[in-house]
Amino acid sequence: MKLSTPLSRFRRAILPATALITLALSASAWSEDALHRSWANQPISHHVTRSNDEGSAGPALQGASAMGEQEMSEPTVEATRAVRPTRSAFMAAWHPVAGARGYRLDVSTDPAFASLVEGYRSLDVGSSTSEVIRGLHRGTHYYYRVQSYDSLGRPGTFETSEAETADGVGLVIDPFFDASITSSGQASLIEGTIMETIAVYETMFSDPINVEILYRYSTTQPDGSAIPSSAVSTSLSLTYQVNWSDYIAFWKQDVKTSNDKVANSSLPPTALANLVLCHSAAGRAIALNTPALPYTDPTVGDGRPLDGIITLNLAQTIQFFRPPSPSYFDAFSAIEHETDEVLGLGSHLNDDPVDYNELSPQDLFSWSGPHTRNTSTTGPRYFAIDLGITKVVDFNQESDGDYGDWASPSCPQPHPRVQNAFGCRGSAPSISVSSPEGVNLDVIGYDLVPATADPPRLANISTRAKVETGDSVLIGGFIISGSSPKQVLLRALGPSLTLAGPLANPSMQLYSGSTLVASNDNWRSTQEAEIIATGIPPTKDLESAIVATLDPGAYTAIVKGVAGGSGIALVEVYDLDQTADSTLANISTRGVVGTGLNVLIGGFIVQDGISATVVVRALGPSLPLSGALADPTLELHDAFGALVVSNDNWKDEQEPGLVKIALAPTNDSESAIISTLPPGPYTAIVQGKNGTSGVGLVEVYQLPN
Repeated sequence: MKLSTPLSRFRRAILPATALITLALSASAWSEDALHRSWANQPISHHVTRSNDEGSAGPALQGASAMGEQEMSEPTVEATRAVRPTRSAFMAAWHPVAGARGYRLDVSTDPAFASLVEGYRSLDVGSSTSEVIRGLHRGTHYYYRVQSYDSLGRPGTFETSEAETADGVGLVIDPFFDASITSSGQASLIEGTIMETIAVYETMFSDPINVEILYRYSTTQPDGSAIPSSAVSTSLSLTYQVNWSDYIAFWKQDVKTSNDKVANSSLPPTALANLVLCHSAAGRAIALNTPALPYTDPTVGDGRPLDGIITLNLAQTIQFFRPPSPSYFDAFSAIEHETDEVLGLGSHLNDDPVDYNELSPQDLFSWSGPHTRNTSTTGPRYFAIDLGITKVVDFNQESDGDYGDWASPSCPQPHPRVQNAFGCRGSAPSISVSSPEGVNLDVIGYDLVPATADPPRLANISTRAKVETGDSVLIGGFIISGSSPKQVLLRALGPSLTLAGPLANPSMQLYSGSTLVASNDNWRSTQEAEIIATGIPPTKDLESAIVATLDPGAYTAIVKGVAGGSGIALVEVYDLDQTADSTLANISTRGVVGTGLNVLIGGFIVQDGISATVVVRALGPSLPLSGALADPTLELHDAFGALVVSNDNWKDEQEPGLVKIALAPTNDSESAIISTLPPGPYTAIVQGKNGTSGVGLVEVYQLPN
């Protein structure tokens, strides 16, 4: 297919723009699809909200007050975050060296470093203790080594580690970070958040294409113009004009998923417009010739080909870990919102004036009722893939919002979604295969990965609580079920937790019944090589870790403070051999339940591509010890902090189901939840009702599917 010369101008979704030049087959232009001038929404109304945010004072990140006289509580990172690798990148991290001015980095596929990856030969990364290694091959094992240097340039010793990129054929998002991120004191946190978001999309979509995105953290657009103070984030996308008949022909050749097959039946028999305005990445997803191109200003992104540019607004209060504080916007949701639009979501209605001879792919699935299309700004308009019969979600029809986004009520929203036109502080929605965003991307050309037939399982469990002495130490229990031994890594963290009152020096003991299996005080004192080889060693030498291969059975990890110390600690169990014919199951942790940061927090992951049914229990009064928590409450949150379900007294809800499976608590004041959960990480939070304290137990049981 002939590729036209790109048009050097911007097309903004809600700001005036010049008309596009119509070309015979395909034309391209950089367009701003999501300048969310009012995406920063407050509870009163969309219009008032923007003026409230525009009155905030100055840039703020994680903890700074930006609301005039209103004080914000400072959010804190739960723990050192292990960042998931993507198909083209991983985050390298190393220990700081006293007196180091900076570090130089080598990357290789050879443990002897006989040959090096291009661009990573003695790369000077400054004083940072992490670096995203990008431009890599999928499913490949890499080694990296870091050498410090002092103020005189004298080299120190090497620290060597290894990592592996994600495997599998499918979508690849190549991240580029400009100086607004790499020079930030929060670079590692910001880049890690972006990497985690990319991993979500790569897991969801099987299209074998690479998408090139530049990420920024600034108060200005790439062209130097100011970002409106009420915007949380913006995105610029490369777009192509494609003749209607050509676009539909390529779209039909890409019908693969069940959503595609339904949507195919809703396509019109005749053209709705002369042209389809297709984003470059979405075009390649259906095999159109719509390559990434350099931005109009070659200094942006160093002149490399790009599909889109995502900018987070430095002037906003944005939090780069979850769950977000009630006073902060969620970075994950903002990045996902803009990623959706770089990938292709958006409506032609954002043109000014609106050109009805040019539709966006999303507009092909815009309805006002069954069998009645609506691609205008008047009347009801919603997204559906079955001739308008089944509404998926309403489109936004408010002029101060993006017409390609979802309709959004005032905060707190009953259905927070990633593409809501107006977002709320403290809200953390995320894209999924069944969310409106996932379905919409599927039917405009991307292909959702089908669920696997493997049974679901729980993995990588963790619990955070305050460690005291006696009955108030932190006790983590787990069961290995199956027929084969399983290799696991256990970690007891304290000093690396970036919150008030961490346990300064944790020790850990692993028991099978009353038999001591292994113990550790400082992780480097025993098994250092084995622990480093896992890729997730503790970051502080005083923390504890154990690598063990365990037969099926029940095990208990006990975390104490050395010399009777107390403080908040995190105990974790990682499944290092997920191919073994055995699984982690029936997880429980006992610890002190306090208030604020001292609540009991248990985490687990549902793996293997399909949903799992679990029972989560919070016990207190039935524990045979003094100082038990009298009335526990239980909340279950997803990976991004959104509340999935909650319970106070178990008999209030789901009593018949809990009794039937013989997992009903023995005290009416205790809490329990039965829930079928899609794959992903989850967090169970146990608190005392009305702020009470005591020793509590959180348990997670996986039920047979």
